Amino acid sequence: MTEPDATMVRIGQGIELGGSGEREAARRLFAELWEEIGATGDALHRCALAHSMADVQDDVHEELLWDLRALEAADLITDERAQRAGVATAVSGFYPSLHLNLGEAYRKLGDLGRARAHLERGLAAVGALGDDGYGKMIKGALGRLADRLSATSDTGPPATADRH
Repeated sequence: MTEPDATMVRIGQGIELGGSGEREAARRLFAELWEEIGATGDALHRCALAHSMADVQDDVHEELLWDLRALEAADLITDERAQRAGVATAVSGFYPSLHLNLGEAYRKLGDLGRARAHLERGLAAVGALGDDGYGKMIKGALGRLADRLSATSDTGPPATADRH
């Protein structure tokens, strides 16, 4: 039996902190992990960490920075590497959520062209998702992003948002 990936376990602890409202504690843990991993460290660790760090940001510019780091790292992950870490899905299943979050960040910043481009990329990638709760959640969130974008004029975004 393979030992759990210690870095992924610690990222999971940060996700739990953020989910329980301890966003500052999650940011501190994620920042510590980022220092350990480094900007050129293991791509799976960088992707998971950056994706999670984006979720606990209070500033949309910081959120976008972390979302972009997550997408950049995802492009370097192999399915074999993900499986060794205990990730149950193929790497292609990461992209709908990554593009959802990027689309949402760009929407909040008022960059509707980039928001729509990431929405399209997210929708194009949903075939990699299962018909389980996670897949339905991401597909639903992409649909809500599409609705918000179609209801948004170029003068500014509405206030509500989904992040996954």
